Amino acid sequence: MIEIERKFLVTSESFKAEAFKDTRIIQGFLNTDKCRTVRVRLKGTQGFLTVKGPSSQDGLERFEWEKEISKTEAEALLKLCEEGVIDKTRYEVKVGEHVYEIDEFYGDNDGLVVAEVELQTKEEDFEKPEWLGAEVTGDIKYYNSQLSKYPFKLWK
Repeated sequence: MIEIERKFLVTSESFKAEAFKDTRIIQGFLNTDKCRTVRVRLKGTQGFLTVKGPSSQDGLERFEWEKEISKTEAEALLKLCEEGVIDKTRYEVKVGEHVYEIDEFYGDNDGLVVAEVELQTKEEDFEKPEWLGAEVTGDIKYYNSQLSKYPFKLWK
């Protein structure tokens, strides 16, 4: 239940031609406390409830628990969420032995594109595609829970 992932900015849209899947995601947060985040997500026609713990000091590791719920349950819970819904399309791209999840944000976060790669260990090697930019692992402002409160459009 410990997730190890690295997060990067994306420098071009060329990843879209490499994507084997894309899914629209709407998500809100029932709780955005840094010690425990509770997320409701509608991913296509599936609903999910996710609890995340605090990140490790280097930002690489984080407890995550996720449970699939019905679309109807997710829609009902989204109505209870804190202000600031996240709207994005997630593209999945296989690069070497890993799958990158690239999120293209809309609404108040329009213009932000972030890629994540999940690893088995902190030291695991992984291929970096040409569209991968600066690493932002551990930078809290790129967490979806923070983007819901302080969106990308306000950063400038």
